[in-house]
Amino acid sequence: MTVDDFGSRIATVWSELRPATRGLVERALQSPAGGSQGSRNFQYDARSDLELSRFLAALDDRAAEKTDALDPETGGKLKSIADTCAAVLLEKTESAEVFTQLVRRAQMQRDYRRIDILADALTSRFPPSEICELARSEDVVVRELANEALARCPISVLAALLNDPVDADTARAALRRQVAEYGSEEARELVSALDQTDDLY
Repeated sequence: MTVDDFGSRIATVWSELRPATRGLVERALQSPAGGSQGSRNFQYDARSDLELSRFLAALDDRAAEKTDALDPETGGKLKSIADTCAAVLLEKTESAEVFTQLVRRAQMQRDYRRIDILADALTSRFPPSEICELARSEDVVVRELANEALARCPISVLAALLNDPVDADTARAALRRQVAEYGSEEARELVSALDQTDDLY
């Protein structure tokens, strides 16, 4: 079975992947767990993220088509490749856009365990600025996951974000949540100081 069996769009996107990115997917497919264990030494970058995201979108779109063009074996293989591609992205990505794509995919599949894994990845791997971007998402689930992650961020991380004109309001909301939900005295003092500063202007 070749990529051409899945249709022209998938074949085109696959052909546009850099050889290193194609190798990343191929090694992940050969790994016993169906994940990306064989790719840990691969130099992953933003372009890999973009390429894999486009490839996953093409695979998922093809799988969602209501057509008899794919026989059950080909359809099963298509889903397996899509799941593997998503697993690679789940392990590697630090992009707000790709995170949103993966959350929406998990929602469509009602895969709540994967949403939990994504939430853990958000807390452990994503830069604070990307989490803030996700906290402003139009997607309710994405927004809540991001706000929960921010509410568990160290005070020092949130304090640094207060100097960012884009992320300051999001960081302040996270501090208020730390006060309300976790009773953080340090957060309370910082919020109080911010409110006093506001009163001066």
